[in-house]
Amino acid sequence: MAQAIDRRCLFVTGGASGIGRATARLFAGQGWFVGAYDVDEPGLESLRRELGDEGCITGRLDVSDKPAFDRAMETFAEATGGRLDLLFNNAGVGGGGWFEDVPYEVSRQIIDVNLIGVVNGIYCGLPLLKTTPNSLCFTTVSSAAIYGMPKAAIYSATKFAVKGLTEALSVELARHDVRAADVLPGVIDTKILETTVDHSTGERPGVAMRESTTPEGPMRLMQAEDVAACVLEAYGSDRLHWYVPEEFENIERARAQGAEPLRDQFRRDTLAAEG
Repeated sequence: MAQAIDRRCLFVTGGASGIGRATARLFAGQGWFVGAYDVDEPGLESLRRELGDEGCITGRLDVSDKPAFDRAMETFAEATGGRLDLLFNNAGVGGGGWFEDVPYEVSRQIIDVNLIGVVNGIYCGLPLLKTTPNSLCFTTVSSAAIYGMPKAAIYSATKFAVKGLTEALSVELARHDVRAADVLPGVIDTKILETTVDHSTGERPGVAMRESTTPEGPMRLMQAEDVAACVLEAYGSDRLHWYVPEEFENIERARAQGAEPLRDQFRRDTLAAEG
């Protein structure tokens, strides 16, 4: 088993691709020891070969399975001597459509991965975070946590929940010298754009979104590496919420003045799109 000796240590879920993989690469390049976990075993194996056995440990993990998360964290702790500088709860799944068209099983999976998976990660990682000075509990949220997104209601709900959890823990965990923060990405060029299904139409709206994004503005297409760079910057900061791109922070400030304008805009845009 690889061993982390006098190195900062990262545990990242959803590490086989997208934001998780980009973060694993970036931190490994900065000399960190990386634990990367995912359900995508071929993706993990290619990451392990890329980073090398001395720089990482990988393992299959369904984040919604608490006992499995316990075992993964125990194995990681053996490799790091109990050190965990940054826990990155990044794994997530999508799915949408009009609320009544989304199968209950799909909505339940979104909740189990995007919310319960984060809760599991924090329960499992907290003992290590508490014994590692200046550690950070970090989570991928979404710009969908600024205003509830039509045709992505359950997804938005999980992201709002995790954002609220982060805010509460940013106060609570300070008792242990542990920080809590999150990132709210917009349109990121990862495979979730290809895999998320609109259950009302059977289409994959992320594919069209990728092709129609403009080069400027908050809905421009960003890369996974942009979010990874944000995670690295967050480790050296006490900032609570991070936005990729930064323009989303202005939208959140506007939303704080009242939800009705955004609601009315979404009504116009969503219903117009439906013809």
